[in-house]
Amino acid sequence: MSTESIKEVIREKYGQAALQARTDRSSCCGPSCAPDDACDPITSNLYGAREAGEVPEQALRASLGCGNPTALAELKPGETVLDLGSGGGIDVLLSAKRVGRTGKAYGLDMTDEMLALARENQKKAGVENVEFLKGEIENIPLPDNSVDVIISNCVINLSADKDRVLREAFRVLKPGGRFAVSDVVVTGEVPSEIRKNVELWIGCIAGALRDSDYRSKLAHAGFENIEIEPTRIYDIEDARQFLAGQGMDVDAIAPQVAGKFMSAFVRAVKAAQKACCAPTCCGVSKSEFA
Repeated sequence: MSTESIKEVIREKYGQAALQARTDRSSCCGPSCAPDDACDPITSNLYGAREAGEVPEQALRASLGCGNPTALAELKPGETVLDLGSGGGIDVLLSAKRVGRTGKAYGLDMTDEMLALARENQKKAGVENVEFLKGEIENIPLPDNSVDVIISNCVINLSADKDRVLREAFRVLKPGGRFAVSDVVVTGEVPSEIRKNVELWIGCIAGALRDSDYRSKLAHAGFENIEIEPTRIYDIEDARQFLAGQGMDVDAIAPQVAGKFMSAFVRAVKAAQKACCAPTCCGVSKSEFA
């Protein structure tokens, strides 16, 4: 499928998810998902009771992530945070509370229904240091060097142009800024049947990068200190669950993907600018000091 076709399918799917979040349908991202519930093995049980209590219930229902980046990003008061693919706003609202009144949290999403839900959740939460922006993660509508931390929750893998996403992330980060995202990562080869399945692409599986490719793309974009920390490795039963109903031979494919997919916390840093202290620094020669 073309890049635009993938975006349209994703936009439609996440628009439906936003509408479903207004009902009692839950993504099971919170602590109340029972073991026998039909929960997605990737999106289930991501937030603790304390975090779930800090945001409106609809924000929790609308979460389709694979991790909890706000818990791992070590946000500091006064920082500016950008969430790529902010959905119903759960990670933005949690981030806003972490950075406090002197900080700012942006959420970027391309889906009108999700943006409407996120702004509604912001009002319910009574959080003022938040701004939700409409746009695509391949073209971030913020200026260069304007953000301290970039977070994202199982969204970068959905993009058909991940190199552009990472270049844009690098561009908007301030020198010394941090890239701290939760994403699905692959170790090993993935059967072509999965890569071609759009529903699995939407479900954070088919578009996932290999860990080595993720590192390479981050480095090519300019990032340093790259780390990939597994937070959950999916076993064969998880594989059966997310392959079920996809028109595939589950018994044949599940053993091929078991243990190869993992939710991971991906960290990287944009190097800080070096201090200019030498006589020839910044194009100024010694003679100009004479």
